[in-house]
Amino acid sequence: MSDATATVIEVRSAGLDDLPALAALFDGYRVFYGQPSDPVRAGAFLRERLERGDSWLLLAVDGQGAALGFVQLYPSFTSVGTAPIEILNDLFVAPESRGRGVARALLRRAADDARARGAVKLVLSTAVDNGPAQALYASEGWERDGGFVEYARRL
Repeated sequence: MSDATATVIEVRSAGLDDLPALAALFDGYRVFYGQPSDPVRAGAFLRERLERGDSWLLLAVDGQGAALGFVQLYPSFTSVGTAPIEILNDLFVAPESRGRGVARALLRRAADDARARGAVKLVLSTAVDNGPAQALYASEGWERDGGFVEYARRL
C-alpha cells in the first residue's frame, strides 16, 4: 500500500450493502469485550438496527474501500435538558488499522452527524481499564462525568 493510500480515511453512513464488513467489525468489537465470536449473530443484530432505523452506523474505509472501523449511535433524550442526545454505544477499529486516526475520524463524524440531527450532547461509556480509549476521548474534548455514577441491572 502506498503512503498516500495509507492516509486516506473516509467516514460515511453505513447501509445494508455494508453489512458484511460491518458484521465482521462488530464481531471483533464483541470479542474485544469478552463475548464469543459469532459473526451470524453480529450480522443479524446490525441488520435489524439498519432495517428498523433505530441506530445510526458509520463506517470508516480506506482509499481502496477496505473497512477500517465503525461507530454506532442510538438516539435518546435528556429529560433535565429537555432535548435529544445520542449514545455513542459502539466504537471499534480493526487491530491492523489502529494508530492511523480512524477512531478520531469516526468520533468527529459522529459528533457532526449528531449535531446535524439536533442532538445537544453525545454520551458514551468505556471499560475502566481501556486507557487508550480514555486518552483518545479526552484528546477530542470529551469530559469524564464526575457528577454521576453509572449502574446496571441484569434482567
